[in-house]
Amino acid sequence: MSKFPEVGAKAPAFSLKRDGGGEVKLSDFAGRKLVIYFYPKADTPGCTKESIAFNGLKDAFAKADTAILGVSADPVTAQDKFKAKYDLDFPLGSDEQREMLEAYGVWVEKSMYGRKYMGIERATLLIGRDGTVAQTWPKVKVPGHAEEVLQAAQILT
Repeated sequence: MSKFPEVGAKAPAFSLKRDGGGEVKLSDFAGRKLVIYFYPKADTPGCTKESIAFNGLKDAFAKADTAILGVSADPVTAQDKFKAKYDLDFPLGSDEQREMLEAYGVWVEKSMYGRKYMGIERATLLIGRDGTVAQTWPKVKVPGHAEEVLQAAQILT
């Protein structure tokens, strides 16, 4: 199992199925800044609040020349429904095989009520124009998070 990428490391390449069909790859964002936020499950309360917060700031992220990508292990059909229900205006990647999730170190052992299971740790990365990790947010708490990531994106050249 990989660990969460460190600042300054090259972002691991990926190619994922995405909402609406087709694929989304790291190389699609070459020369731009990219926010990748990992969320446990589409259409659950925390994931919905986080996605809506990023979507609400999409124009400010665009002004900062920063793309947004949400990633979970949900199937494409679930991503499609989630995106349509909340009118999200950025791609959602589907990693049912968990290859990217493991490469980015967010597929982790979790525990709830004493039961251990594998799942996605809510985390975010800001990747610079050169493809290196500029900033990380492991173990994200949703309130105010999208705003904090936007500030970092605005400062990053």
